[in-house]
Amino acid sequence: MMGIRTLWRAAILGLIVLALSPAQAGEVKLEHDGLTLNAELELAPGSELADGVILMTHGTLAHARMGIMRGLQNVFKEYGYNTLAINLGLGIDDRHGMYDCQQTHTHRHTDALDEIGVWLDWLREQGAGPITLLGHSRGGNQTAWYAVERDMSDVNAVVLIAPALWSEAYARKEYKERYGVELQPLLDRARGLAEAGKSDALMEGVDFVYCEDTTVSAGAFLSYYEPDPRRDTAHLVPKIEAPVLVIAGTADTVVPGVEEVMAPLAEADDVSLAVIDGADHMFRDLYWYDIADAVEGFLSGQE
Repeated sequence: MMGIRTLWRAAILGLIVLALSPAQAGEVKLEHDGLTLNAELELAPGSELADGVILMTHGTLAHARMGIMRGLQNVFKEYGYNTLAINLGLGIDDRHGMYDCQQTHTHRHTDALDEIGVWLDWLREQGAGPITLLGHSRGGNQTAWYAVERDMSDVNAVVLIAPALWSEAYARKEYKERYGVELQPLLDRARGLAEAGKSDALMEGVDFVYCEDTTVSAGAFLSYYEPDPRRDTAHLVPKIEAPVLVIAGTADTVVPGVEEVMAPLAEADDVSLAVIDGADHMFRDLYWYDIADAVEGFLSGQE
């Protein structure tokens, strides 16, 4: 019979081996700015992070296990790609699922840039091979914004799926049509609070992003609505130094016009455009395979 000392040594050895072993598939957590962040790691059969990974960022108020994120992770796994789908914290500790509109909004659009950076650092610490950044919808804009302004070492490519577009005129028009009120008075109110050093002051009964009659901080409101050309992914794409693939669906009514806006940019050597006929904003079911086909062709061209 194995002695207690031998069992104790075996247990310690097992813990050491576990600590030194490569990252395993499943939920991963880390700490950032007082919050626990989480992400879903999927490894292709017989693969490890050293072989490369796609870091995926979801859209507005969504999450890492929403349909398109989970579907793409499964399909990419079939194609032999490792993926890390991150959950943006949105100011909530260890957040899962869709953001509850009744929750007070203090998160900011550009918080995602910091969180993408934190997860990239984690991947580097794990010895990850070539990294591809991928973002969908608002996450596509945040991914492009990151690629222009932050550390892109070890990142070899960027994939933007139905990335958010923006113009000041359209933003005002869309807000009025969605909520029946003008955007400008709310912007003025939020600016006034911010200029008085009260960015954390709460504005109640405000319509914000997809949430009606909610509570939002002045700083958060400005972060999502203050005019800034960087909200327009088409403005950012030419500034990205890494090769870029933009994917558009012809039936997308959430972010219409991606194909038309990106086509002229795709004439550049490092920008590619893939248009998927019949796909809406979420590219459901078999369209995920069309995305994987486009990504596979794009990444194979970078090798």
